[in-house]
Amino acid sequence: MVRLLLALDDNLSQAEAQITAIEDMVETADGAEAFILHVFDDNPEGASVHQVEAVRETKKRLEAAGVTVDLLESSGDPAEEILKHAKEHDVDQVCVGGRKRSPAGKALFGSVTQDVILGTNRPVLVCGSSET
Repeated sequence: MVRLLLALDDNLSQAEAQITAIEDMVETADGAEAFILHVFDDNPEGASVHQVEAVRETKKRLEAAGVTVDLLESSGDPAEEILKHAKEHDVDQVCVGGRKRSPAGKALFGSVTQDVILGTNRPVLVCGSSET
């Protein structure tokens, strides 16, 4: 069984890219468990991970593909929280979203993605959005 951590923000298009990548991966796996993590930067209203549309859609689609899904939420520095949860849940792979960048910036990852890649020895899948 493969264990995955999907770090999602509020961007539904970005979540779609991550869902597609994970669906393709789990088709060949002998069972899969996904931990969907949303890190709140600032959450004074006490919002829940269940209120994030990208999380709800990802959960629904992955469960339809036969993946066992657990929802996780935290607040703080996104990269630190992603790394903490990856270790805590002993995942086989971390899946993060990439951002569309300028031509000069395409050689660089966003700061959260870069910090996650450099902060772990686990494989990190970076999925780009289909938005233009």
